[in-house]
Amino acid sequence: MTKVATELLVNGGMPDTALVERARGGDRAAQNALVERYYDDCWRYAFRLLGERADAEDAVQETFMRAMAALPRYQDHERFRGWLFTILVNQCRNLATSRKRRALRFTPLPEERNAPPLAMVPPTELPDDDVAMALAELDPSQREIILLKFGEGLGYGDIARLTGASESALKMRVKRALARMRAFIERHERHERHERHERHERHERHER
Repeated sequence: MTKVATELLVNGGMPDTALVERARGGDRAAQNALVERYYDDCWRYAFRLLGERADAEDAVQETFMRAMAALPRYQDHERFRGWLFTILVNQCRNLATSRKRRALRFTPLPEERNAPPLAMVPPTELPDDDVAMALAELDPSQREIILLKFGEGLGYGDIARLTGASESALKMRVKRALARMRAFIERHERHERHERHERHERHERHER
């Protein structure tokens, strides 16, 4: 199928259910349309979790390869995005484990992706750099849940299906992660105020 056909399916508002049905029947344009529709969402999550462009590309490409291969066995037509993210989460975990990362990094998104910024962690509105540093303080399981809930806007029920954890465990994980992030931000802000004060005093001494 042509690129034009794919663009028509993506931009024409065809629902996932119809696209999946066509893709299951071998319609290449429908398969490409599903990739086009969800590629940026998947790449954003993978990049924020893994911290490297090449790693994110590997995880996302493997995710879509596995998803297209599994489409004939796919049944839950109404939840395609959640099903796709289940594959993605597992691919990101596998990639991180295989490369023996001790601490996954959060990296601000390159501008050319034009992806929306990470949803602000309530109740504090934080600059993206502060979110980056705070997320770097979390362990991988906490970072994963924060990205899924606030980065991708998923509910606890969907995240439970993706990760295999109970909703109660997820809520506790989010609570602890947010507390850890807030504590880090408060320390960072105190340090920044101290630095500004020191610079101001040095400037005044120099002016004298």
